[in-house]
Amino acid sequence: MGLSLPSFFAILFLLLGVNGEILAGDTSFDANYYVTWGNNNVLSLNGGAEIQLSMDKSSGAGFASKLSYGSGFFHLRIKLPDKDSAGVVTTFYLTSHTNNHDELDFEFLGNREGRPYTLQTNVFSNGEGNREQRIHLWFDPTADFHDYRILWNQHLIVFYVDDIPFRVFKNNTNIGVIYPTQAMRIEASLWDGDSWATDGGQTKTNWSAAPFKAHYQGFNIDDGCSSTATQGPSEQCYSSNFWWNQEKYWKLDSNQQKAYENVRTNFMTYDYCSDRPRFPNPPPECLQQ
Repeated sequence: MGLSLPSFFAILFLLLGVNGEILAGDTSFDANYYVTWGNNNVLSLNGGAEIQLSMDKSSGAGFASKLSYGSGFFHLRIKLPDKDSAGVVTTFYLTSHTNNHDELDFEFLGNREGRPYTLQTNVFSNGEGNREQRIHLWFDPTADFHDYRILWNQHLIVFYVDDIPFRVFKNNTNIGVIYPTQAMRIEASLWDGDSWATDGGQTKTNWSAAPFKAHYQGFNIDDGCSSTATQGPSEQCYSSNFWWNQEKYWKLDSNQQKAYENVRTNFMTYDYCSDRPRFPNPPPECLQQ
C-alpha cells in the first residue's frame, strides 16, 4: 500500500533538509515590524520574540514590516486560533498598497471545533486576483507553530507549509500573464470574515468563544531584498547575488515536485483553474502550471 501520509512527510522533511536552525536567534518583533491596527489586541511575549493577535467583537489586529521588498524568501511561524474558530480569518501575506496592487496571500479560514481549517492562497497581479486555491492541512495548525513561507523571484512564486511546496505561480508573461513585480510589504492580521470565510458565510462567528488568539514568531527578514520603489523593485533585487534568485530556484527540484504533487492530490479542495462554471475558458496561467 506504500507509505502512510505522515510517514511520507517525515521522510520528505529529511530529503528537503528541514532542521531547527530557523528557530535559533529569533529577532524581536520591533526590529522589523510595527502594529498597523488594533493596538489593544496585540500582546508582545517572550521579549518580543512572539506576538499574540486577538479578536473580539470590538476589533481584530494586524501588523506589517517596516520595509518593502522586491524579491526574497519570506516566512512567519504561526499557531492558529483553536476550538470554535468559524468565521475567523488569520493571515500572512505580501502586498504593494498601490492602486493596481500585487499581493500574495495566506488566508487561514477557521471552522467549527473538530472540523478542519482551510488554507486559502491567492495571487494578485496589477490589481487582478480571483486565483484562489484551497487545501486542508495534514496536521492540526492550532496545536503548535508551523512555518509558512513564500519564495518570490523573477521566475516563480512558491507557497510552502514548513518546507513542503503546495502552490506554484510561474512567470508566464510570454503568454500574457501579468506577473507580480511591485515592491511589497509583509503583513499579518486576525479579523472577522464570517460573511464569507466558513461554508461560504453560512457558518457565523461564535462570539461566546472570543477572544480568538493567533500567535506569530519568526520576525527575522534575512532573506529579502529591501526596495524603496513603489511600482517595482530596483534591478538589484533580481541579482543572482541573492541566493533565491539563482537558477536552482527557478523551478522545483525532484523531491519538491513529488511533495507538491502529493499535496495537490490528497489535500486540495478547490482550484480556480478547475472551476469551469466560474472560468469556462481557463486563465492562461492554468495551462502552464
